[in-house]
Amino acid sequence: MNGEFVIRTATQADAPALLAIYAPYVENTAITFEYEVPSEQEFAQRIRRVLTRYPYLVAEADGELLGYAYAGAFKERAAYQWAVETSVYVRQDQKRRGIGAALYRALEECLAAQGVLNVNACIAYPAQQDEHLTADSVRFHEALGYEMVGRFHRCGYKFGRWYDMVWMEKMIGGHDARPAPVVPFAQIKK
Repeated sequence: MNGEFVIRTATQADAPALLAIYAPYVENTAITFEYEVPSEQEFAQRIRRVLTRYPYLVAEADGELLGYAYAGAFKERAAYQWAVETSVYVRQDQKRRGIGAALYRALEECLAAQGVLNVNACIAYPAQQDEHLTADSVRFHEALGYEMVGRFHRCGYKFGRWYDMVWMEKMIGGHDARPAPVVPFAQIKK
């Protein structure tokens, strides 16, 4: 598929197309440590839950969804409200077209408008690259300005192997002595 794409807020009706993007990651990679592909109903509920507080964005061209990105709470305690965890998935046949980077930039703009200051990515990481996992996600995040802040060894088991997990972080706002509370995404959405 060629041409431009637009980025918009996801809806629960996007669940089947987004699930079709996500399923190969569950079935064939260790990028997600999820073992079973969720149902369309569960996936729609995930979209709904995210949108109660944070952005859930999709990239679309000619009526087809090419990828998606969203944020979730880093931790549920009030003191963590200025930090989120981010995720991005791009359709397998659309990788390396700038879709993931465009989604992340749009996601960061929305999060900054909400008052979020820290964006964090939890990334599966191979001690040795294999057919299920490479270091591409780390390189992707580095290119977008994320820095490595931690590594957990052999904490995820999938496809009969142990994988590491790393945390990467990017600051998207200043850390004032009295930060304003984070605004729900629905209140800033255009």
